[in-house]
Amino acid sequence: MLNITDLRAEIDGKEILKGLSLTVNAGEVHAIMGPNGAGKSTLGYVLGGRPGYDATGGSVTFGGADLLEMSAHARAAAGLFLGFQYPVEIPGISNVQFLREALNSQRRARGEAPLSGGEFLKLARAQADALGMDQEMLKRPVNVGFSGGEKKRNEMVQMGIIAPKLAILDETDSGLDIDALKAVGEGINRIMRAPDKAVLLITHYQRLLDYVQPDFVHVLEAGRITRTGGPELAHALEREGYGVVAA
Repeated sequence: MLNITDLRAEIDGKEILKGLSLTVNAGEVHAIMGPNGAGKSTLGYVLGGRPGYDATGGSVTFGGADLLEMSAHARAAAGLFLGFQYPVEIPGISNVQFLREALNSQRRARGEAPLSGGEFLKLARAQADALGMDQEMLKRPVNVGFSGGEKKRNEMVQMGIIAPKLAILDETDSGLDIDALKAVGEGINRIMRAPDKAVLLITHYQRLLDYVQPDFVHVLEAGRITRTGGPELAHALEREGYGVVAA
């Protein structure tokens, strides 16, 4: 599904990704862990097409297509979802309005008929219920006044509605209490655990991986993946730190 070969990227003239290679197949969950400044968020932003985060070398294919040549909108329409560590607030636009426009925009780009208001509301309410989110929050401006946990639940509702092929989740566990962490973990499993989908989890800590067990764990240091293992690698990192385990 995703094939990254020797990817390089600079931010403000400083090289952050320094020849990163990674293959993610359909049906797999990959976790990327690493110290601050290693390039984890930069990787997510480059793959998602965030402005200012451009590749300077290497290649990335998504479903066989050249991802780096696609606009951010085209990447989303092709099935890529980027979850943020700090979801932004959008005053003046309700969750329902935002999500319906996002979904129907993607459907039109794929040549599919847009959902009617009734069809969309049925879908949105089902996703909110599954995440334990009060349906009244669907009427509120996007993330405005939401707690950290509510923002992350809202992002999982977005992911459930969009139904992407590949979810890149950047520190989704950041700022979550135990109940919210469990709800988000269950949401990821329910929405993305499927033979035709894949997940790239970017995280500092092993705790989310108790709920979303990865098939592979990668250590990213200084812009490169320096070690790959199974779930046991995350436990070793939690016990011993990056310097000891990755040495």
